[in-house]
Amino acid sequence: MIDLYTWNTPNGYKVSVTLEELGMPYTVHPIDISKGEQKQPGFLKINPNGRIPAIVDREEGDFAVFESGAIMLYLAEKAGKLLPTDRKGRSRVTQWLMFQMAGVGPMQGQANVFFRYFPEKLQPAIDRYQNETRRLYTVLDTRLGESEYLAGEYSIADIANWAWVRIHGWAGVSIDGLPNLQRWLAAIEQRPAAQKGITVPQPSNIHSSAAQDQAIKSAQTMLQR
Repeated sequence: MIDLYTWNTPNGYKVSVTLEELGMPYTVHPIDISKGEQKQPGFLKINPNGRIPAIVDREEGDFAVFESGAIMLYLAEKAGKLLPTDRKGRSRVTQWLMFQMAGVGPMQGQANVFFRYFPEKLQPAIDRYQNETRRLYTVLDTRLGESEYLAGEYSIADIANWAWVRIHGWAGVSIDGLPNLQRWLAAIEQRPAAQKGITVPQPSNIHSSAAQDQAIKSAQTMLQR
């Protein structure tokens, strides 16, 4: 039903975990971003921005959807799960989804780049993005002190934020002193769909030295393009 074009990144995991949670059948098409496959003409027909993930819904006349948040909304609406149908409930989920899209993802992504990948050690840039990522984590922690999940019930908002926050160490950002965030991370980590989703398109251990070396090499290649 769904063709998933993805790679081992937080944004890719957002969609693969969502598909697993929804129990939707899908076929995986790995797009190796370290080789620039996301810039190939065939993929650009699906996502003109040349970024993963993207999907094609074969059941809907080969309808293509790109941008991870838009894909999650599309899939949740299609399945009638992980997204409330009432206006206020849907808005709460959308707000926390956009919080990840506009805040956690970009800020933590930049922290990753300057802390882990950039060829020069630019400490002001590292401090800026690590501090802002940590601030965003405190916002999540405060919210999770009020509610078990970000929008009340478990939803695509939790999946989106979890996919990024779970690799906080890769950006050099601590979650010490954020007990609600830690509780939430551990709870989602135990979900079978989350465990399966982060092995798509292939298992990856970002904490292993070999995986780190490959990630750094890939990122440096991307920075040069």
